[in-house]
Amino acid sequence: MSAEPAPASAAPEPAPGPEPPKGGGEPVEHRALVLTGFGGYDKLKVQARRSADPRPGEVSVSVRACGLNFADLMARQGLYDRLPPPPICPGMECAGTVRALGEGVRDRQVGDKVMVLARSGLWQEVVNVPATHTFPMPEGMSFEEAAALLVNYITAYMVLFDFGNLRPNQSVLIHMAAGGVGTAAIQLCKTVENVTIFGTASASKHESLKESGVAHPIDYRTMDYAEEIRKISPKGVDIVLDPLGGSDTSKAFNLLKPMGKLITYGVANLLTGQKRNLMAMAKTWWNQFSITALQLLHQNKAVCGYHLGYMDEEVELLRSVVTELVKLYSQGKIKPKIDSVWPFDQVAEAMKQMQEKKNVGKVILVPEAPKEESKKAEN
Repeated sequence: MSAEPAPASAAPEPAPGPEPPKGGGEPVEHRALVLTGFGGYDKLKVQARRSADPRPGEVSVSVRACGLNFADLMARQGLYDRLPPPPICPGMECAGTVRALGEGVRDRQVGDKVMVLARSGLWQEVVNVPATHTFPMPEGMSFEEAAALLVNYITAYMVLFDFGNLRPNQSVLIHMAAGGVGTAAIQLCKTVENVTIFGTASASKHESLKESGVAHPIDYRTMDYAEEIRKISPKGVDIVLDPLGGSDTSKAFNLLKPMGKLITYGVANLLTGQKRNLMAMAKTWWNQFSITALQLLHQNKAVCGYHLGYMDEEVELLRSVVTELVKLYSQGKIKPKIDSVWPFDQVAEAMKQMQEKKNVGKVILVPEAPKEESKKAEN
């Protein structure tokens, strides 16, 4: 685990250096969300922590907004293997203002607005992270939008373009189309000419999906989405984005046209309730899709696996993707859609909103309850 960035502020306070970091880096007591054990919503508690000075190569960030991701729901149940054992502060993305610089940091300044990506540790009011894990926020972006960008849009971009090789006139099936990655993928599909989007979501979200560019919303709760797609496109689709796992991966593979690509990037089917469900786990793994290289050769199809949590060493690659995303944001081609904003002490309600699939867009956590008039004032 030595390559892992230290969970923010979880490291013991280092011995005082010869001089304090530039720009108000005095240790402060701050609030953090801590996962105290695996289980239900009650396992996350707001606790007081004391920040340390940023170490060499790190920056200290005053956090204004954090992103909630499906991986965080899985982590709470003990189903996410990239998280250290509890007690641990979760959180893979946040946005805020640089408050202090560690020794040797040259490309960040105190006061810079930044987006942060890490394996864990970001659901806190103050975090210390390697400067290489921070990205400047584009002009005009709110902290809530910045906290909604990195995980979902990097995932959607790399899945669609690096693995999927999305091109004009192709068709794409997006599962959980109203969620964070789904919303990002729809917007990115719209940057390519004449892409036909199929999207699965509950019926109440279909109007919103149509407005965002989904040609064919399908209610997965009442219909067989594979049958519905075949009615419209008998040959199937060019690309399937699969965050579900289990038997849905097999269905996705069978839906591919020749030269089609299936990209699996999650196992959301494991989540069936507030706590870990052993029956759902057994069923999902039993139905997990498996194929040999020889079978692939005969099918003229591709299967790819994507996991952003294992990409944390690929700093340059991720930076190049974020550069493209910032450019698209600045051109008005993508814009994170915020479903709801919850203060730290309502994290259970925020997780429930996402786990029960009530959200359309991104669920955001903020240290304090947002004041209506100040939401955009700082940006």
